[in-house]
Amino acid sequence: MIQVGFKSNKGVKRVNNEDAYFIVPSEQVYIVADGVGGNKGGEIASRTAVACIAAYIRENPIQDIKEESKLKEYFIACMELANKQVYTFAHKHPENLGMATTALIAYVTEDSAYIVNVGDSRAYICRDRKLSCVTVDHTYVNILLEQGIITEEEARNHPQKNMITRAVGGDAVIEPDFFRVDIQSGDVLLLCTDGLYSEVSEETITTLLTGPGTMQEIANALVDKANRSGGRDNITLVCLKI
Repeated sequence: MIQVGFKSNKGVKRVNNEDAYFIVPSEQVYIVADGVGGNKGGEIASRTAVACIAAYIRENPIQDIKEESKLKEYFIACMELANKQVYTFAHKHPENLGMATTALIAYVTEDSAYIVNVGDSRAYICRDRKLSCVTVDHTYVNILLEQGIITEEEARNHPQKNMITRAVGGDAVIEPDFFRVDIQSGDVLLLCTDGLYSEVSEETITTLLTGPGTMQEIANALVDKANRSGGRDNITLVCLKI
């Protein structure tokens, strides 16, 4: 049994919402995307990627796949197809050239969550009131951080912190990350765009995720907190309680 909450909001400062999300309950698959690109290109990119991923999963039932290596092949093929669609659309419509999107997929089974990621949308797991980030940001600032060139404090305030190094539709070839995490009863899995974690501290996210209320009430509270903290970007999240 999985309790689900989800919400997407354009934030306080933005005119458009370039985020997208989709849930495929029959397959226990959850998708979040954050588009980039001018002339509404970000909106088109995120929605195109999410629709393509959802269609692929509906047309290729996943539940018979048990081996981790086969699941990895399945989701990489899915991401490659989404990448091709976004990339092709941008090149057919020059006004949208350069549009791209992050894409984050979670597939939940009885004892595992499989996470596939491109970009800087994040998957967290919250267990015993401790929040752990599963994914690795594909950003210029994260490269500097990993190389020890800047500190975590400098990374939080870096002027290029939103520059992503991998995205769906950004290049003809895509390189997704693939993770598997063990899950148990009581765990909460959070998928979100950077509009949440850039505004709300991990401590506050943890407090809200482990507080009273349904997952939907908690999703609403997280978005409200991000907006009250500045709301400088679109905010989208899906939270799942196992």
